[in-house]
Amino acid sequence: MSAQGALDANAQREVSALLAFVGNSHCTFIRNGSPYSSTQAQAHLQDKLDYLLRKDRVNSAEQFIERAASESSFSGKPYKVICDGKEQLSADWLKDELQRIRQGH
Repeated sequence: MSAQGALDANAQREVSALLAFVGNSHCTFIRNGSPYSSTQAQAHLQDKLDYLLRKDRVNSAEQFIERAASESSFSGKPYKVICDGKEQLSADWLKDELQRIRQGH
């Protein structure tokens, strides 16, 4: 089974776009109180996605955001992102981007 086995083509496209958005954002990610670069965050989220796909626990972009990109699975602390000096929850940031993707922007 491929790494993207649980995602249909559309969900796979959306999740790939979200991962690329993270990696290209040049924002700082806060995970368990520590800062990480956008490329480190992208790699971490890809690892979490791969794990969830192996367990068949993600079937949509919303589930990816909820189960992989919202909080630490170890501490339960929410992930945050700082872009241009503005801090927000990564889940909100990614949900906004998902809406832009779906609107074709």
